[in-house]
Amino acid sequence: MSGQTELRDWLVALRTPGIGATGLRERLAAANGRIGDVVAQLRRQAATLEAGARAWLEQPDEARLAADLAWLAEPNHRLLCCTEPDFPPQLEAIPQPPVALFVAGDASLLLHPQVAIVGARSASSSGKTNARAFARQLALAGFVVTSGLADGIDGAAHEATLEAGKATVAVIGTGPDLVYPRKHRELSALVAAQGALVSEFPPGTAARADHFPRRNRLIAGLSLGTLVIEAGLQSGSLITARLAGEQGREVFALPGSIHNPLARGCHRLIRDGARLVESASEVVETLGCAARALGAELALRLEQTPTASAGSAGKASGGWREDPDYRRLLEVLGHDPLALDELALRTGQSAAELSSMLLMLELEGWVEGLAGGRYQRLPEG
Repeated sequence: MSGQTELRDWLVALRTPGIGATGLRERLAAANGRIGDVVAQLRRQAATLEAGARAWLEQPDEARLAADLAWLAEPNHRLLCCTEPDFPPQLEAIPQPPVALFVAGDASLLLHPQVAIVGARSASSSGKTNARAFARQLALAGFVVTSGLADGIDGAAHEATLEAGKATVAVIGTGPDLVYPRKHRELSALVAAQGALVSEFPPGTAARADHFPRRNRLIAGLSLGTLVIEAGLQSGSLITARLAGEQGREVFALPGSIHNPLARGCHRLIRDGARLVESASEVVETLGCAARALGAELALRLEQTPTASAGSAGKASGGWREDPDYRRLLEVLGHDPLALDELALRTGQSAAELSSMLLMLELEGWVEGLAGGRYQRLPEG
C-alpha cells in the first residue's frame, strides 16, 4: 500500500453500500488496479447508485474512516488487497473471491499450506479432544491450522495449535476489532499474536447471521482441505465442507457413533464422498502434493515480486546459498528424513519460516518432501 490516500480510497470503496467485492473487482480490472480511479468513477456515477451509496460517496463518515485508519495504524494490522502480490492466490480460484481482507497478525501465513478444522459449537468432550489431537499433529506436520474462532471444535483446534507453539489462522464473521463469541477474547488475542485474525468486514462490523456463510467460504478457500469433526445435519460446518468440495478442495470427515446426533453430519459427508479419516497422517499424505503445488505458486510470485516477500520466504529467490539460515537448515537436515517440528527444534526457527524455506529448496531440487510431513536432503543437494 503506497500511502494514506490510497488506503483511505480503499476504505471509502469497501464501505460504499451496494457495491460488494464482485463490483469492486470489476471496477478495479477496468481501472488497471488503481483504487483512486475506482473511487473517482463511483463519485461520477453516484446518481445511478442506490441512495445509501450516493449519500456515503457525497459525504463519507469521517469519524468512521478515522477509526478504520487508526486500527490499521496499530502494529501488525493490515488491509491486504487483491491488487497486492502477496494476496492469497488460493482465494482467486473461489466463487465470489474477496476484494480485500483485514488482518491482525502475520498476513504472510495466508500464503502457507493450510488445513481447516471445523465442527459443532456444542461439541462433545471427545469431539474437542479429537479436534485438539488432529490440530496439534497437523500443525507439527507443517500445516497452518485454520478455523472460525467459534465455540466448540473451532476453539479447541485453535487452542491446541497455539499450545503446540504453531501458527493458526482464525477467519471471523465480525470486524477485526470485535470478538464473537465474547468468551474467546483472550483466545482471539493469542491468535493475533501467534498467527493471524482475518476478516472480510471493516472494523466495527457486528456479528450477523449472514456473515458466517461468507466467512465459511473463506475458511474453505484458504485451505487445501477441510476436516469436519462432529456436525449435526443442520451444522454450519456442512456449509464449509460443501463450499470446499465446490472449490475443488479435499473434504475429510471423522466418523462417530451412530447414536451420536453430532456424528450424523460427518456420516452424511462420508456417504457423499468425503474421505473418512482416523488419523492426521491420512490428511497429511492426501494433501502433500497440493501443498507442494501451492509452494510452487508462492515461489513464482516471490521471484516475480521480490519486494513483496516476507521473512525467510523471500531469501531463496536470490542468493540463498550465501544465507546462513539456509546453510544451517541443510546442515541439520543431512540425508535422513526429519519432521518439521524436529527441524524447528534443531535450527531454532519457526515452523512458518522453515515451511517456506523447505518449499523453495524442494523447487530447487535440494530437498524432497515425504509422506507424514517429513523432509530429506537429496543426494545431489
